[in-house]
Amino acid sequence: MSLKLTIVGCGDAFGSGGRRNTCFHLETEDARYFVDFGASAMVGVHALEIDTNAVDAVILSHLHGDHFGGLPFLILHEHFVTNRTRPLTIAGPPGVERRIRDAQEVLFPDSSSIELGFELRFVELVPGETTHVSGADIEAFEVSHPSGAPPLALRIGAGDRLFAFSGDTLWLDVLVDVARGADLFMCECYAFEEPIPYHVRYRDLEANLPRLSARRVMVNHLGPESRGRVGEIDKAIERAEDGLVVEV
Repeated sequence: MSLKLTIVGCGDAFGSGGRRNTCFHLETEDARYFVDFGASAMVGVHALEIDTNAVDAVILSHLHGDHFGGLPFLILHEHFVTNRTRPLTIAGPPGVERRIRDAQEVLFPDSSSIELGFELRFVELVPGETTHVSGADIEAFEVSHPSGAPPLALRIGAGDRLFAFSGDTLWLDVLVDVARGADLFMCECYAFEEPIPYHVRYRDLEANLPRLSARRVMVNHLGPESRGRVGEIDKAIERAEDGLVVEV
């Protein structure tokens, strides 16, 4: 069973290079998922004509605005625009429901108490555990990126494919385990050579590339330095771009 990845947004928090915040759309024959849903995700969703009403779950790596800030908009969009009736599951780090409810109230006061036309379900992803969500098996690993809740790297088994994602983090050896045997390992690469707190540098990824057993490695979340030096990235490493569609 194939897995189609559409990159809704591959950028950093600040839109470097004009790229949208992180958001990936995964599609199997039986289910559809968003992985992260940053503040600018709805713009990409509409530009790429993705049917949000067909999405079964949103899976979150961590709780920074460029990775979950679009959800208050998505929730209202599903209620008022698509007239959604089927459940929507949001899976993320412990405390995910409270953080999303708080974000709803900041952006659209009283919106968290609207009686929606669909069931909004929340599932907590616990580091070290595998959780079954809407047909996908999600294994969570704690990484290093302070965000008010445990930040996660994820292994998402959907259909007979495995999509692995670093989330945001500095380089940790646990990423070797995250990438192990994956059909595609998506690794953030905000920095290139200069250390940036709590983010992977390209030089660290490059040094550890022989340790990664993923079939394919792709970088996303490129900051200004990394974008300025994309020509130096190893040809064996693919580069995410907004709107790119990949058969995993």
